Amino acid sequence: MESRPCVFITGAATGIGRAAARLFNQRGWFVGLADIDEAGLMALSVELGETHSLKMSLDVKSPEEWRAALTNFHDRAGRLDVLVNNAGILISGPFETNPLERHHAVVDINLKGVLNGCYLAKPYLASTPGAHVINLSSTAAIYGQASLATYSTTKFAIRGLTEALNIEWQDDDIRVMDIMPLFVQTGMVTGIDARSMDRLGVRLTAEDVAKVIWSAATYRGGVGKVHWPVGFMATWLFRLTSLGPDRLSRFIARRIAT
Repeated sequence: MESRPCVFITGAATGIGRAAARLFNQRGWFVGLADIDEAGLMALSVELGETHSLKMSLDVKSPEEWRAALTNFHDRAGRLDVLVNNAGILISGPFETNPLERHHAVVDINLKGVLNGCYLAKPYLASTPGAHVINLSSTAAIYGQASLATYSTTKFAIRGLTEALNIEWQDDDIRVMDIMPLFVQTGMVTGIDARSMDRLGVRLTAEDVAKVIWSAATYRGGVGKVHWPVGFMATWLFRLTSLGPDRLSRFIARRIAT
């Protein structure tokens, strides 16, 4: 059983998940590494060390694999201070040009995977004082993004789930928050077909996002701080569209995407 704080990260083998795992490890936390990428998990587990991490094979679409991974983690750690729902995929381009099966896969991983994690981790979170859930959303949840329609849809859903559970779970001493980055320099954006990326660029690193995850995970301020944009541009877009009418939000989104 661990006396130090413990974090469980999905999609931990690469990108944002790996950067977050490294940062929590550097700050003295015990880190649960969950992913379907066995080779990536092995490499990261060796890097962090077996006394500081636990690797677990997890397909987030599967409730059975979630149950097994969470049980394994809790048997080892004895607590769950932070759950980071990071695993996700992206498809881009005109909506009808992607096979329907790919749209379903985005929903299954990006949304159902987070639903599975929140639902099945709740007992472990509730038994750990001051627990946090950090969901990876996106600036695509501010206004629907052309050429990223289904991805954007899932991130809107994550935003709604986060807001709802932030209220529902307050009495259980569980804070639920989401992270909203723009495009990040990871493998996910390789070959992306979206004009918005061309216009806005890919300025954020995985480490930039990991720092905000860390800030959210260790935040002890008011419960009203739910959404965490990453970087100046994301913060500007979030504030501007939150204050303005829908027609302004649509105008900004159209200018970015076309």
